[in-house]
Amino acid sequence: MRTNRMITAVDVHAEGEGGRVITGGMPRLIGDTVFAKMQYMQTHHDAIRTLMLQEPRGNPALCCNVLVEPCNPTADAGFIIMEQTEYPPMSGSNIICVTTVLLETGIIEMKEPITKLSLESPAGLIDVTAACKDGNVERVEFLNVPGFAAHIDVPLDVPDYGTIQVDIAWGGMFFVLADAKQFNIDPIAENGANIVKACEAMRHASLEQFPVTHPENPDIKGPTISALTADPTNSSTQGRSAISVSTGPYIQGKVTGTLDRSPCGTGTCAKMAVLYAKGLLAINENYVNAGPLGTTFTGKIVETTKIGKYEAIVPTLSGRAWITGISQYTLDPSDPFQTGFTVGDIWG
Repeated sequence: MRTNRMITAVDVHAEGEGGRVITGGMPRLIGDTVFAKMQYMQTHHDAIRTLMLQEPRGNPALCCNVLVEPCNPTADAGFIIMEQTEYPPMSGSNIICVTTVLLETGIIEMKEPITKLSLESPAGLIDVTAACKDGNVERVEFLNVPGFAAHIDVPLDVPDYGTIQVDIAWGGMFFVLADAKQFNIDPIAENGANIVKACEAMRHASLEQFPVTHPENPDIKGPTISALTADPTNSSTQGRSAISVSTGPYIQGKVTGTLDRSPCGTGTCAKMAVLYAKGLLAINENYVNAGPLGTTFTGKIVETTKIGKYEAIVPTLSGRAWITGISQYTLDPSDPFQTGFTVGDIWG
């Protein structure tokens, strides 16, 4: 076997969303914070992201994470999140995947019934509590970065859909959120193509009409991701969400994204920030959010704070992940697809 690269990765999903975790084979990433290491990877080693996420090793719905040495001395590990078109500063489903891999593979010692650890994400330090039993991680709860609503009920002109009301909020990524009824779409898996088309049109319009920048990190801008929300259909939940993750440049009228299979952790936190700003969610009140597959994440506002000029919430979020395999990915120097490829049948 000829290879000029070998990457070891653990395949895992959190409530349906794939979050592959690279555990070995990475080049040295330089930076004095994990955010800086993320920027270094984006500049110098982005081919690894496309190699692992695009075909033939990946698929449009897959996310990937890289374990890195933390820069914060209080952190147990660091990680960088990779998606099809960006490096998100934070992701709930991915931190649940990363925690599960760290503990179930023994990279960090598991302590039953509770393991506590701190992970350094590009967005900052995240405190994690994992409920463990018989060598398995049965639940992961983390204290997310503060979330806030930047715009509430603003009119957004969306080509092909007209003017709709949207909220724009930070939950670890900048989201544009809208009630699905405005698009006459039920946010369930069967309607995935219509959800993605509407969400991507909304995201593209919001970038032009309501661009936002994080007050504590001017390199974080948005909105970069979008969500349709709806009332619950199950008495055990408080709401539903369907999130579109971009897979390429926006083309009007085309499906240029993929449906998040989970309820989306940062999306749930952004949604809680909006609900709190509207007086619809109280501190210490559970918020169970269902995704398009019916799986759920549970969020809770534990306190409030201030981020720049914004009133902000400090949320927790919890869910579960399952390991599905461990693989070693190789790259033959004669392979014509050194950085992966996309095809218009499923990539838009």
